Amino acid sequence: MKQNFTVRQGALDGVEAFLSVAAHRSFRKAAAELGVTPSAISQAVRALEARVGAALFIRTTRSVGLSEAGERFLARAKPAFEELVAASDVARDLGQRPAGLLRLTVPRAVVPILLEPLIASFCQAYPEVEVEIAASKELVDVAAGGFDAGIRMGQFIAADMIALRLSPPFPFVVVGSPDYLHRRGKPERIDDLRQHACLRMRRSDGSIAPWSFVSGNKQVEAIVAGPLIAHDYPTMLEAATDHMGLAQVPGPITAELVKAGRLVRVLDAFAPTVPGMFLYYPSRHQIMPKLRAFIDHIKSGAAAGGKSKGPGANKRASATKTG
Repeated sequence: MKQNFTVRQGALDGVEAFLSVAAHRSFRKAAAELGVTPSAISQAVRALEARVGAALFIRTTRSVGLSEAGERFLARAKPAFEELVAASDVARDLGQRPAGLLRLTVPRAVVPILLEPLIASFCQAYPEVEVEIAASKELVDVAAGGFDAGIRMGQFIAADMIALRLSPPFPFVVVGSPDYLHRRGKPERIDDLRQHACLRMRRSDGSIAPWSFVSGNKQVEAIVAGPLIAHDYPTMLEAATDHMGLAQVPGPITAELVKAGRLVRVLDAFAPTVPGMFLYYPSRHQIMPKLRAFIDHIKSGAAAGGKSKGPGANKRASATKTG
């Protein structure tokens, strides 16, 4: 059976005073060490003894010694109190300078085109920060997931998040390989997609996303069909490159493949534009120095045309990726 218990309010009151008196065997010396009056030390110890229910010291006019209860209390309380002090020091240190583990949740597609150069320069600039990248297509609750921040397309970020732009708006484009388009022909209109193999995306809620377009001033959704349903854009892009069909994906991730001639953009006249990629995090008041440094690094990189530097830019650092 689970035992219910609570920590009594003020349970740690007087422990520091007790430890100081025990170390010096003197209320006066303990008071001098802690910067309070001997009377305050005496009152704190008496209150602690009252809560414990036993005398912790044997006092005479000439000396102060520990009772048996005091000896046992000291044996358990001293290491525990030292651990609390050490824990406070560690937390305080992370709150004062960029250090520790910076955890980011990001879509897998943005890692090579957006994050890799940024992370490399950030790790060189801030060698005491380790970066963990958790690649996921889900829109993650950063607080519940233990992340410092996330990266997603702007239209998917909750209104209560702080958002920092990472990219300009970009189009969602339809691409196919030259081989596929030679066999099946280029679609000229949205309705032509009915005659094509269209690679589709399954959303996190289980539904299959329609393809979105703009026709004049109207938003148009097309229900398409094809041989593959993927769970992320890189998989769709790879399938399109392997001649399986057409894919509708974020424009920036197709740029190198289009430039190399491995993919061809079609239906550009109907391509919708999305707000772009953003870094998002819960509150300006909760930002740790490691995240503040990352945000400043992004901003300085944007101001310098992508060439960002910080203190210790030539020192080594490590980054890990998961997912």
